[in-house]
Amino acid sequence: MKTRVTEMLGIEYPIIQGGMMWVGRAELASAVSNAGGLGILTALTQPSPEALAKEIERCRGMTDKPFGVNLTILPTINPVPYMEYAQAAVEGGVKIIETAGRDPSEYMPLFKENGVRVIHKCTSVRHAVKAEKIGCDAVSVDGFECAGHPGEDDVTNLVLLPAAAARLSIPMIASGGIGTGTQLAAALMLGAEGVNMGTRFVATKEAPVHENLKQAMVEADERQTALIFRSLKNTARVFRNSIAEEVLSIESQPGDTDFADLQPLVSGARGREQVLEAGDTEGGIWTAGQVVGLIDDIPTCAELLQRMMAEARAAIARYSEVAQYSTGDAA
Repeated sequence: MKTRVTEMLGIEYPIIQGGMMWVGRAELASAVSNAGGLGILTALTQPSPEALAKEIERCRGMTDKPFGVNLTILPTINPVPYMEYAQAAVEGGVKIIETAGRDPSEYMPLFKENGVRVIHKCTSVRHAVKAEKIGCDAVSVDGFECAGHPGEDDVTNLVLLPAAAARLSIPMIASGGIGTGTQLAAALMLGAEGVNMGTRFVATKEAPVHENLKQAMVEADERQTALIFRSLKNTARVFRNSIAEEVLSIESQPGDTDFADLQPLVSGARGREQVLEAGDTEGGIWTAGQVVGLIDDIPTCAELLQRMMAEARAAIARYSEVAQYSTGDAA
């Protein structure tokens, strides 16, 4: 299946594994790339730019296919050497960078001078348009269904994707709530030229997280997520467990929410150590999108992509048959 996204990125299928903190490691990224999609390493999963350089080399030893690096740029209490991470990716020969969070304009000269394709992740039409203006090669448009930070506009992909497609000339990738081939076909119909998946790739054999986490996603339905940090105007979609419920209870109290009251519950280190590594699904906060309601198995990345492509082709063929019938061409 060829689109501007597959041609630009040099991949077989228009399916991208989004950057995910603690999950976007060489094991998963290489498996996705080997399966015909685009795997992505998460820069800030690594403790330093030097460690990222080593992870890039490790990934290159596991695949000869294209893969990218995610750089999420956010305000932090302790300064993060974002430029050094960007330089480590470029010096490591990475030619595809997924940026997210703040405006990546500061890093664009470095990327452009080194022939890097930049995909910026956006949660609104206005941000997608801005990304095109500053020279991004493609945008990944994140609907309200997504895991992590969906923005504050609460617009789902059924509206957001065609609204963005109407304003953009660069390729658009659909992100958020996607995990099946029929959804890939639907995204293409709505103007996207590929899909970006995070949550669905966590429930694969190669994802470097505890099996309990994957099984919890298989058993969950579409209601098993929660939106926290709404009171702080920094909304995040996470798996609905007892910790998420406790956070929601604190946020529902009268008066302004003090992040200090939430911090022990939502600590990233706690989520990584207790949930992703130890497998206690009630041990901390972990991000998950509404697509958990569509996950009912734990395949390899190759099995998942092959199945999705078969489903997508079948869905497109059915659409073509309906279109022919409706215009009277079927006879």
